[in-house]
Amino acid sequence: MAKRSILHMFDPMPNNSPFDVNMALDCDFDALATYANVKPDSMHRMTQDVIFSRGPKGVKQTAIFIGGRDIGVAIDMLNSAKKSMVPPFEVSVLADPSGAFTTAAALVACVEKELKTKFNKQLKDCKALVFGGTGPVGIATGVIASLAGAKTCLVDHFSSDAAQSLAEEYNRRFKCNLSGTIATFDEDKIQLIEDADLIFCTAKAGIQILSAEVLSHAKQLKVVGDVNAVPPSGIAGVQVNDFGAPLAHTENAVAVGPLAVGNVKYKVQHALLSSMLTGEKPVYLDFIAAFEKAKEILNS
Repeated sequence: MAKRSILHMFDPMPNNSPFDVNMALDCDFDALATYANVKPDSMHRMTQDVIFSRGPKGVKQTAIFIGGRDIGVAIDMLNSAKKSMVPPFEVSVLADPSGAFTTAAALVACVEKELKTKFNKQLKDCKALVFGGTGPVGIATGVIASLAGAKTCLVDHFSSDAAQSLAEEYNRRFKCNLSGTIATFDEDKIQLIEDADLIFCTAKAGIQILSAEVLSHAKQLKVVGDVNAVPPSGIAGVQVNDFGAPLAHTENAVAVGPLAVGNVKYKVQHALLSSMLTGEKPVYLDFIAAFEKAKEILNS
């Protein structure tokens, strides 16, 4: 009798994400097992419970998904799971806390595509700002952009110390080169964006971070990307379906809207989940794998 495919969903939060559960079922996993309040130090035991219960053939139909809200914790859990494998008892693992890895990967890949297409530039040629940069999607966006070569700054609304502390933490973790700063008032934002090439907006939904007046001061702005689909847009003038449309209130910039990003994010997560069932060897998937898959999807 053929083994059924099983996805074990480990989440350190009080509940698993319904979005991720839906995605997993749409990727043809036969059964889902969800676990909430999973402590990072329990990953070794739980991973070995997963791998030793199905035999060498069964592990090919078994995978682990790691959720949560803290991207550092998710990476730690991914690494712990990987170290707990005992070949040939190995299963694939995907970490995507709060969808942060796949969302950030889609956002940066979409902006990068427009940057190349419209301006013949690469991320390494640019200064990038991440507004809402201290949340999970913002941090992941900053890390991906920085590792791709952009001079990247995480921007927080309330605390420069918090932004800089997170930048330093993730620089240590991933060998990137983030900085952090604060922008509470329009004057702060104007000063920041005057020489910015790229702006990523990953701030709280339903709050406009950059007004038309602020944007008018961005003299070398090329591409903006906004993940906020709840009106008003995080960046004035960005429409939900924009993908390279001219951005009002600026000289030459173009916009990538939240539904364009969301469409790519959906395809990325679907592809990564599916890949855990189709490959001959186990895969360990994080934001780097998500970014590579997003670029592949956009270039196909």
